[in-house]
Amino acid sequence: MEFHNAARAPYTAGDRTLIGVEHARRARAHFAGRPGYRPTPVHTLPGLAGTGTVHVKDESGRMGLGSFKALGGAYAVHLLAGQDGGGPPFVCASAGNHGLSVASGARETGSRCVVHLSENVPEAFARRLRAYGADVVRQGRDYEESMAAARRAAREHGWRLVSDSSWDGYTAIPLDVMRGYTVLLDELADPGALGGPAGGGVPTHVFVQAGVGGLAAAAAAYTRDRWGEQPKIVVVEPEGAPCLLESARAGRPVRVQGGHTTLGRLDCAEPSLLAHRLLGHLADLFMTITDDQASAAARLFGERHGIALSGCGAAGAAGLLALTPDGRDALGIDRASRVVLVGTEGPMEPK
Repeated sequence: MEFHNAARAPYTAGDRTLIGVEHARRARAHFAGRPGYRPTPVHTLPGLAGTGTVHVKDESGRMGLGSFKALGGAYAVHLLAGQDGGGPPFVCASAGNHGLSVASGARETGSRCVVHLSENVPEAFARRLRAYGADVVRQGRDYEESMAAARRAAREHGWRLVSDSSWDGYTAIPLDVMRGYTVLLDELADPGALGGPAGGGVPTHVFVQAGVGGLAAAAAAYTRDRWGEQPKIVVVEPEGAPCLLESARAGRPVRVQGGHTTLGRLDCAEPSLLAHRLLGHLADLFMTITDDQASAAARLFGERHGIALSGCGAAGAAGLLALTPDGRDALGIDRASRVVLVGTEGPMEPK
């Protein structure tokens, strides 16, 4: 499914107050002084899918945690701990990599961290969280129920909730999480990262996968602030969880029902409020992929190009590969295109 965004409008000064290049620079300066930080690699694939060049930002080795989310939850925790000088425990829910980031940040600041997992999250992931010092609580049949439990714990105990999604009345912390994600976009602007001259190349297209939409919105806002209105931004979701596509179609945040996807980190029924507000006018196209298409893209990148990603990590690539002819024409993809993809996580599935 492809939805061309009729509400597409320019990036504004108001958007810039939320997220943009300056926020990315601050977040990057923060991480630059921490052990283990270094820019992740960019793989260049000439001619893939009928383009000129595809650049794959490979987040599989990010700070030892294995995904882009190492930049988000930890950044929000660092800021909160710095403001409060320690303070109450941090709490979150996790169905993937966000919990590891929050736990890592909490350990670095000497704070307690409690992570709520649903009953379907494998014990191997719980062990990884405990290795970072987190207290793991099993509660709920799925991520939404574990998220509800984390929110209750925050209210009842006065703990600090660190979510990568936002809703009415809860936006400040998720915004810091999103600002952390922009570090990976800022690295793409480094000299030579996209094969360009001193200032780096300029992408013509950015494909980015989405669950609640935090990374996609961060990528869209940074792209508009740095490279202007010309790059086309494509948001890729599983066909079983197209919450951003349906919200863009409706012009308001909506909850999708009845779907299912094996792409666990992207299986989200409701969008982040902040992500919807930004992507609703900054994205050019919303599209869905099947689980099989994501798996096939991961195999292609691993076997043919030596880039090891999970199905979730390769979902943006799957979007590029799955575009219809009409979609390619509308986006202007041709042999001159310079496409950016984000390989969000490695093949180890810590869900």
